[in-house]
Amino acid sequence: MAETFVIVGASLAGAKAAQTLREEGGDAPIVLLGDEPDRPYERPPLSKGYLLGNDERESVFVHRPGWYRENDVDLRLSVTATAIDRQARRVRLADGSSVGYDKLLLSTGSSPRQLRVPGADLGGVLYLRRLSDSEALKAALSRGGQVVIAGAGWIGLETASAARHYGCDVTVVEPAPCPLYAALGPELGAVFEDLHRAHGVAFRFGEGVSELRGGDGAVRQVLTSSGAQLAADIVIVGIGAVPNTALADEAGLDVDNGIVVDQSLRTSDPAIFAAGDVASAFNTVLNRRIRVEHWGNALASGPVAARGMLGLPATYDWVPYFFSDQYDLGMETAGVPEPGGYDDVVYRGDKESLEFIAFWLRGDAVVAGMNVNIWDVNDDIQALIRAGTPVDRGRLADPAVPLPEVAVGG
Repeated sequence: MAETFVIVGASLAGAKAAQTLREEGGDAPIVLLGDEPDRPYERPPLSKGYLLGNDERESVFVHRPGWYRENDVDLRLSVTATAIDRQARRVRLADGSSVGYDKLLLSTGSSPRQLRVPGADLGGVLYLRRLSDSEALKAALSRGGQVVIAGAGWIGLETASAARHYGCDVTVVEPAPCPLYAALGPELGAVFEDLHRAHGVAFRFGEGVSELRGGDGAVRQVLTSSGAQLAADIVIVGIGAVPNTALADEAGLDVDNGIVVDQSLRTSDPAIFAAGDVASAFNTVLNRRIRVEHWGNALASGPVAARGMLGLPATYDWVPYFFSDQYDLGMETAGVPEPGGYDDVVYRGDKESLEFIAFWLRGDAVVAGMNVNIWDVNDDIQALIRAGTPVDRGRLADPAVPLPEVAVGG
């Protein structure tokens, strides 16, 4: 009798795992459980094209409406999993029922980190994670007004770009010394600071949000840690995310900044796997464990987990990848350019015109790269990261030298 595969989390990772299970696993039963009312969708449009009003709602979904039925995937929406009985191999549901599994995948994602200050429960304090969040934020921004954003990470900056698109006045409050400090370091953080300032965004670095004040139940003012008082019709909170590990915690699985999985995305229980934002996975390219909250990780890890569940060769050898669109800047990033992980940044192209490639180097090896308004080079950047061998810095900075020829002696 065929094994039954259960996936908790109707996310991009979960949907891609279901697709791979069906394509490579024959006609085995597949149950995909999601706690949202919508079928699996992709999250980047929620802070980009869909939020800006450029993309239709239907464009965000991973599969067309009939795909799950046509491929015999039992998609159950608005269903919350409450516990895992590892001994009985059953997933308990909020309605008191349960689903049995032979192999289980947890693709439960992450949730926005909550702002825990007085007034955080006022109306007009918005987060961005789900499709309904994007729709609520789009409606709020379209009315214009004063927007204060807590956090200058990717969500903070992309929503700042959207708010300016709708004509809002925008102030970003960030405890770090520049935008994206933890994600990119100060060198490229400064590029994004200049970009947003040029589009009328105000920044308050070295400050946090201390209190929200309101009237008639709605936010009206933000008090910062410096004592500044900022008028606000909308407050957008983008201060990070936390992995949704409650099921794994209660089931006794190993958890450490996410559900701990090996290079096949298998947890400490050989019948249970994890993928996407919630997984702290051993990455064979980086030779260390990482947890990544980006679209590319969900896209890559779902199929790896599915192959592991099927007993097929499966290795998480993905080069971390992220993209962003802000105003007239489009970029792709490969690798992990976090502070402490590199020694220097080398540029190819013109930073002033925002057409360049930045390479983060440790020693003389490329550990990460970002192409800004330059396209069809990310595969070459990823190849340099995978190689991990020394490059000639002069050739790396020279746009006339093809990227495959920048290695020392190349």
